[in-house]
Order: sequence, then structure tokens, then C-alpha cells
Amino acid sequence: MAEIYVKTSSSSSSNNSSYITSRRESFTLWMKSLMFHQKGCTVYDSNGNLVYRIDNYGQKCTREVDLMDVGGNVLFSIQQIKKIPFLGHWDVSKWNGNGKVMKKIPSFQVKKYGKDLNTYVVSLLHDGDEACCYLIQGGASEKSAFRISDIKGIPIAEVKQKQSSSGVNFGEDVLSLVVEPQVDHSLVMALVTVYELINRKL
Repeated sequence: MAEIYVKTSSSSSSNNSSYITSRRESFTLWMKSLMFHQKGCTVYDSNGNLVYRIDNYGQKCTREVDLMDVGGNVLFSIQQIKKIPFLGHWDVSKWNGNGKVMKKIPSFQVKKYGKDLNTYVVSLLHDGDEACCYLIQGGASEKSAFRISDIKGIPIAEVKQKQSSSGVNFGEDVLSLVVEPQVDHSLVMALVTVYELINRKL
């Protein structure tokens, strides 16, 4: 396929310590790894700079992946814990700058919302307790579309198939991610990764 972006400069927003901005951010997700176009995900910001990547090294539908920044530093580790339908869940662990897990327990847990096949609840884990903080809801009409909202239902991020300025779709493996202001887009990208793993896109 044609190149979506050609820039690979490290001077991107991923070098910011907070990953939070005061304005809406747009990203392009290419559901391929830079490693010989294997399974994975490569993420560019609105300026065409590489900001995040996931390399599966040819393994499809793996149960554990790492979300990395442009320098290859692991930001989040995502792992499937149980594989039984409606009982399984995914753990999201945040890493610090030294490559060590910040807490002994996962930071977030993602699991199905009851029997709703298109909705997943994201819970913050703290001292053994769970507190619902986000919902991930799949689109009814567009297969690749979904959104992430807070517990009040206010959208904080949305993913859909990317289109050119003339309205032509790039392809099923090229997605557009829009993150609202004052939202940690590295965390959003971790949740996007979970959803794509659930739907066997990674």
C-alpha cells in the first residue's frame, strides 16, 4: 500500500512527559508493524510523526502485547487473563521510565459489560478494589468504528476508518483516532489496543 506518512522524526508529542494536551489530538493507526509489515500497529500523529508502535513479530491474535513509544520504551503491557467467553478479561499494566511496572497489580482491567457483545467496561484497580472509569463501545453500523467514553457517557476518544480529504477510504487496516483535550492519549491508545486484540485485529 502507499505510504500513509513518511516522517519518522522522534520530535513528536510522545516525548512529552504527560501525554496530555489542551487541544483535540488526531492520530492515524496503521494496523501493521514496521517490522517487515508483520502483525502489529504503527501510530502517527497529525504531523506525520511516529509516536506509538506495537510489534507482534508475525504472531496473530496474541494474548500479550506491549505498547511502546517511538524510542521502543514500553508504556503499557496488555495481557489476556482468561479465555472463557463472558468471564475473560484483559489487564493493562502501566510501566515507568525505568522499565519496571509501577504497581504489583495491573492498573486497569477491561471486560465485557454484561452480555452486551459491543460494550466493554474499563475499571481502575487500586488496593484490590475496582472502580469503573471508562466504557468502550463498538459501532453498530461501521465494523471498525468504536468510541471510548467516561462513566457519564461523555466521549473521550473515537476510532473509525480513515478517509482521504476527498472522502475515499484508505483501507480496512488504516484507522483514524481522535482524542479529546485533557485526556491521556497514551492510555487511550492502550485501550484501543485492547479492543483491537479482542476483535482479533492484532
